[in-house]
Amino acid sequence: MAERQGGTKDQKVAKFDNFLRQFRDKHTKQWKMFTAPQFMEVWKHYDSDGNGYIEGHELDSFLRSFIASINSTDTGPEVISDAAMKDLKVVFMDAFDENDDNRIDIAELAQILPMEENFLLLFRRDSPVASSVEFMKIWREFDKDCSGYIEADELKNFVRYLLKDTQQMVTEDKLVEYTDTMLNLFDNNKDGKLQLSEMAKLLPVKENFLCRPIFKGSNTVTMRDIDRVFKLYDRDENGAIENEELHGFLKDLLALVHEDYDTGDLDTFKEAILKCCDLNCDGRIDKEELTLFLMKYAVLSGDAEGVSA
Repeated sequence: MAERQGGTKDQKVAKFDNFLRQFRDKHTKQWKMFTAPQFMEVWKHYDSDGNGYIEGHELDSFLRSFIASINSTDTGPEVISDAAMKDLKVVFMDAFDENDDNRIDIAELAQILPMEENFLLLFRRDSPVASSVEFMKIWREFDKDCSGYIEADELKNFVRYLLKDTQQMVTEDKLVEYTDTMLNLFDNNKDGKLQLSEMAKLLPVKENFLCRPIFKGSNTVTMRDIDRVFKLYDRDENGAIENEELHGFLKDLLALVHEDYDTGDLDTFKEAILKCCDLNCDGRIDKEELTLFLMKYAVLSGDAEGVSA
């Protein structure tokens, strides 16, 4: 993997009171183009608890640095009053917090800072995966050894796949640099590989339909809702949710209750769900079985009364 550039975080903090100022041109005050390793430095600096988000006091620190970095030197916190900071934060988050969760994730930060074009393509903001069924197909394609993880060499192949349509030449050294950066950014448990939940952050789906309020007890689930869910996962329209379709459905369910999960958790969850809902024991979920499951899920999630016509 490429050697990390730019020195340690402690060295950077000692040299720059405002961490972001080093990335602005001294004369024009404009942002310089961020390389992949520089982007990683910024992320690691502000995501101080390593939970995969810049939030709370981390977000306040980032915004103050972001706004004050245009000045040549630090002149104290009074440069931006608390009242002005509160107003600026509302405007800033309205522009960049795409999923309205009041925090900045890695892909959102990549939209805020000026990035190398090829590196920016890796975040697929303009073309998210349509559903978790497609996600699981991609997972199976790149988990070549079926280990249940995307290891460094497999991640490199995945990065190459994402960049296949770029108009610019991507050298082998740059490919290694991008792979090393993505692994450092998304490998939260630092085991040198990506588990299922980590890969899901790198390759987000357009929408987890099961996150909608109708499945969280705020309303009665209708047959129309169930039809839409079944159609979403039964991609081959054979009347059953199976194989990658079933794995995609289970991944979306897991994501509702856990931020950290791997294929072992998926297999355990699959066994439990099928034991509960697979009435004919064929290893698949048909529409009747899905209806029973979603009815139970809606009731257990809140005050919903079940399924209506």
